[in-house]
Amino acid sequence: MTCPYLSYRRSDGDRTFDTERAYCEVVERFVSPMRADVCNDRHELDHERDCEFYREAESD
Repeated sequence: MTCPYLSYRRSDGDRTFDTERAYCEVVERFVSPMRADVCNDRHELDHERDCEFYREAESD
């Protein structure tokens, strides 16, 4: 399951990127590709278990 707080953007409002970049809605910033792997449940990672940003957002 993909994290509901993760999106991919080709722009940050000021700059345009050649490829889409992972953006975390919880922390309101772009995140590393490795962090996005957690968000997308790749490599046996689970955003509900392994992502402190997701747990913080869900506990509010």
